[in-house]
Amino acid sequence: MLIAVSVYGEDRIGIVHAVSKALASCNANIVDIEQTVLQGIFAMFIVAEAENIECVEKNLKEVERSLNLKISLNPFERKEGKKKNLFVVSVIGKDKVGIVRDITAIFLKHGINIERTSLMARDKLIMIEFVVDIGDSDLQSLRRELLKEGERLGLDIVLQDYETAMKEKRLVVFDLDSTLIETEIIDELAKEAGVEKEVQELTRKAMNGEFSFREALEQRIKLLKGLPVEVLERIYSKIEFTEGARELISALKRAGYKVALVSGSFTYFTNRIKEELGLDYAFGNELEIVDGKLTGRIKGRIIDAQEKAKIIEEIAKREGISMDKVVAVGDGANDKIMIEKAGLGIAFNAKQVLKEIADGSISKENLIGLAGILKLPSEFRKRLE
Repeated sequence: MLIAVSVYGEDRIGIVHAVSKALASCNANIVDIEQTVLQGIFAMFIVAEAENIECVEKNLKEVERSLNLKISLNPFERKEGKKKNLFVVSVIGKDKVGIVRDITAIFLKHGINIERTSLMARDKLIMIEFVVDIGDSDLQSLRRELLKEGERLGLDIVLQDYETAMKEKRLVVFDLDSTLIETEIIDELAKEAGVEKEVQELTRKAMNGEFSFREALEQRIKLLKGLPVEVLERIYSKIEFTEGARELISALKRAGYKVALVSGSFTYFTNRIKEELGLDYAFGNELEIVDGKLTGRIKGRIIDAQEKAKIIEEIAKREGISMDKVVAVGDGANDKIMIEKAGLGIAFNAKQVLKEIADGSISKENLIGLAGILKLPSEFRKRLE
């Protein structure tokens, strides 16, 4: 017979040992256990197989009395259930009253069972992680409603199937403009060339998928013909990294991840940023420069959406990493293919066209939240105590 044992009380040394000893001495075998300490309160839940219930009850009463705990025991019959369809839902944002209530209301509406809930905190930022069994619920409908509710509440939502979520990721690939850095490099170049409005309109159409990135890039670069190379250095000196970007990259590197920058921006900037942040790889488009001025052309292959995806596959193959262990983070239509192919695709501060196909969306102020999703050991995972 299975028994469910719940234990809570003031935290102290030796509780887990005392309870497990009480069970083992009655030949009760623990088959599942969850234990944590929240705000100094010890809480543990155990499922065990036991035949001698009276022995277990007697031993647990002694532990309850000696350690001043509250222990309850409930026997139940094992039920054979249908195969579960597990997903991990991560909710990231600033702490506020009612987050759990509002998100779980959506689960209830869709008839979804919550298997496990945990909360992590970093300063004012929290991440609540739900492991849920969605059963036969419509995944796309659930995803749309969760993202809509997240936008209403000012929260970011990431939805992953459990098997993929549990696989340790090994390669993280970032876009550059408006992702790792605040700047849109092409816009800064356009300001210097006096063609800002023309370039912004071409950029808008490309990011919204109205025409190809390749066509938009070629048209924009033509408008920069004659721009002195000194302008590139001036723009680089003013670049601001997205809040949390340096910290996140540092944490990823310490945790042993390979980190790549794959961008439709320009090698003058991607190569410099690779050195500054200690990245493993950096790819961008190379501006042709003759006699110290831009010619209005790109040298070599143009990195568009297809090339981005191809480059990521090349990096993964070189490192011996399967695509389900790759994370891709980007903000525009030219990131669509790489985000679809990655094991975890994140739309960062993104256009709607990208949010619709990504596993989840992270807003500008929550980039460090990726550390929580990847369960990095330090930067995010400071449990509430």
